[in-house]
Amino acid sequence: MMLSKVCILGGTGFVGRHIAARLSQQGVQTRILTRNREQHRKTLLVLPGVEFFEANIYDPATLEAHFRGSDAVINLVGILNEHKCGDFHIAHSELPRLVANACVKAGMPRLLHTSALGADPYGPSAYQRSKGIGQEAVHQAGKDSAGLLRVTIFRPSVIFGEGDGFFNRFANLLQRIPFFLPLAKPNVKMQPVWVENVTDAYVEALSNPGTYGQIYDLCGPKAYTLRDLVAYTQSLIGTKKAIIGLPDWVAMMQAMVLEKMPGQLLTRDNLLSLSVDNICTGSCFPAIFGLQARSLESVVPSYLGRDVNKG
Repeated sequence: MMLSKVCILGGTGFVGRHIAARLSQQGVQTRILTRNREQHRKTLLVLPGVEFFEANIYDPATLEAHFRGSDAVINLVGILNEHKCGDFHIAHSELPRLVANACVKAGMPRLLHTSALGADPYGPSAYQRSKGIGQEAVHQAGKDSAGLLRVTIFRPSVIFGEGDGFFNRFANLLQRIPFFLPLAKPNVKMQPVWVENVTDAYVEALSNPGTYGQIYDLCGPKAYTLRDLVAYTQSLIGTKKAIIGLPDWVAMMQAMVLEKMPGQLLTRDNLLSLSVDNICTGSCFPAIFGLQARSLESVVPSYLGRDVNKG
């Protein structure tokens, strides 16, 4: 399947910017739906073939109009925290259903949907449950379309790369706090995956019939505890703060305070998500994409100090 036009929701985010840049390099016309076109003028607007449209992505008629004539839609919309009750449901459960329905009505044949590793309608956190419900809705929509909509779903672990919100956030914390870092859930395991490898998977899947109807977990080559990842961050930026693992009851008190502060460094729902490991149970990266996932040790040192200094 040759692609000439792709529509992206969430295209101004961390992963979306990488996918848009890759598609631009390949000569694919890319339409990004956003709430604020001018906000991204200095970054993505300079990419050849990338167009921005201000749109209400929660309006079915608007989605249909923008999807019509596209060869594929990529939904990358996701939030880590709620500003008000119900935000997870709207962004992760309701929007995927609206997107899938709009694809079918617009005659748009290909949908890549972003879920999350650990997504589960019965998971411990509202985040995981909302992602799980949305994942099931999209998967079922593909089955019910009688071949009119070919769906592929991705479930990435923590994504890292230049400008990421994981290593950079911990690096900034370690530089600013005095003496020690109180760390919730220090022993939870994660398997971070490089943003360029995630981009590889999305772009390859767009035109690969072997990925139709499939759900893929995306991970890096190695699992780490959260404590390991914070200690590694510290080794790169040169700080020497003690990392103190918190008992769960203390971590819950910490979350109750931090979730009410600007930036929401930790919420009670985040804590519930961290109650289960975020790792791949099988191969870390699906063989169909024909690549070896890069280790974080081969990538993070190239950007971490520079990104932190920018902040």
